Amino acid sequence: MAKEKKQRKTEKNGDENFEAQLFKAADKLRKNIDAGEYKHIVLGLIFLKYISDAFEDHYKKLKEGKGKYKGADPEDKDEYKAENVFWTPPEARWTYLHSRAKLPSIGKDLDAAMEVIEKENPTLKGILTKDYAKPNLDKIALGELVDLISNIALGKETDKSKDIIGRVYEYFLGEFASLEGKKGGQFYTPRSIVELMVGMTEPLKGRVFDPACGSGGMFVSSERFVEAHQGRVADISIYGQESNHTTYRLCRMNLALRGIDGSQVSWNSEGSFLKDAHPDLKADYILANPPFNQSDWGHDILRNDVRWKYGVPPEGNANYAWLQHMVHHLAPKGVMATVLSNGSLSVGGVEGEMRKKLVDDDLVDCIVALPKQLFYNTGIPACLWFISRKRLGNGDRKRTGEILFIDASEKGFMADRTHREFTQEDIQEIANTYHEWRKEGGKYEDIKGFCKSASLEEVEKNNYALTAGRYVGIADEEDDGEPFEDKMKRLTETLKEQMSEEEELNKEIKKQLKRVGFDI
Repeated sequence: MAKEKKQRKTEKNGDENFEAQLFKAADKLRKNIDAGEYKHIVLGLIFLKYISDAFEDHYKKLKEGKGKYKGADPEDKDEYKAENVFWTPPEARWTYLHSRAKLPSIGKDLDAAMEVIEKENPTLKGILTKDYAKPNLDKIALGELVDLISNIALGKETDKSKDIIGRVYEYFLGEFASLEGKKGGQFYTPRSIVELMVGMTEPLKGRVFDPACGSGGMFVSSERFVEAHQGRVADISIYGQESNHTTYRLCRMNLALRGIDGSQVSWNSEGSFLKDAHPDLKADYILANPPFNQSDWGHDILRNDVRWKYGVPPEGNANYAWLQHMVHHLAPKGVMATVLSNGSLSVGGVEGEMRKKLVDDDLVDCIVALPKQLFYNTGIPACLWFISRKRLGNGDRKRTGEILFIDASEKGFMADRTHREFTQEDIQEIANTYHEWRKEGGKYEDIKGFCKSASLEEVEKNNYALTAGRYVGIADEEDDGEPFEDKMKRLTETLKEQMSEEEELNKEIKKQLKRVGFDI
């Protein structure tokens, strides 16, 4: 385990170490402000730095007037809109604000900058943070924070600068989620889980939907996946919904940092069940980490909803409401991955009946059991459900009547005292296992204790429980080659020595206690 942790650390390059150092410095300036409030202050400034840098770079190109920019007017707002660059007025540009960082008015200056950017760029209306003039925010510390953020990607070429700022934003999201604990899990899904889900579903082309999108990690990772596989980001379009407005704002900024069109990411306070923002959407890929075991989801109002094809979900738990909501939005050849609590795999009653119908309808493709302590907001063991409408083939082998079970509950390493992460090797092993099982002529093999391709007959014998451990079994222990008699002799001798040592220690304890007046 220590080796894995060391290996993970060596994967980090200088820029990523810079992210950690930057967060540590920024957190020192937090002082008495709650982490939940402070994240909006910091992330808002990072976003402002990004759009200002992008504007200044494009302004310079237009002013030079070379190549396709010959004759262009650097003061024409349409020139920026055409390149997906936000128009940034002089009083909102980072160079101007940085020059005023030591003034007592820096809070008011920043609020004014955010206001004018929203006014000039309607797609950002209501998204930016405008709390910098608040009395509880120390203005000297705020000025130091502006100085600190000014160093992000300083002197880097434009494309690399944008990449670094985007990664800093993502890194800070994760660190703030860790600081906030349970609340952090409401807006952030740990990166290694997102990477696994995206790596298994492979969203290269089509509509990507997340009905509980948080800060947009699924979308960002999908874009990263497309780029890593030499695809065209323009070939995917994203759709999302979020019921928490502050989280929605984080998402829209996260997407804008990467030039991802967030116009189809919607917010409403009612949420995905009561007010579906995309009622007619049929998505090619659905990726989601909805709230675990949500109790108040609108059962009484939605009893006759068209989405409940497999039965009305129970009043006190929305797990199967989320599953059916996503299945309802799945395209005829779509695939989906969602995080749910382990209870969803074996619960009985009406949910058990719904699970049986999903299995009998040949929708369940793969179940992955996850380790504990992966999430910030819960210690509840979780799993991944992969549901597919492509099981008849469509580029893969025909796998109707089969479900792949993967037990990854022992994978990963402890990144800190409370949180576990997958290594890149873990992610590749799990994803490759799924892909080899799925593809025509793949090299998949059952591995005891890790993976098993089970028939629907086997699932039926297990009363439609989908707990991975029931199918993969327990891995065989490696034989260390030591004969049983020799091992027992060695272990009993060690035990004898330890018991003798314990006896001596007990005598010493009694002796020392007696010296201070306590006789036992």
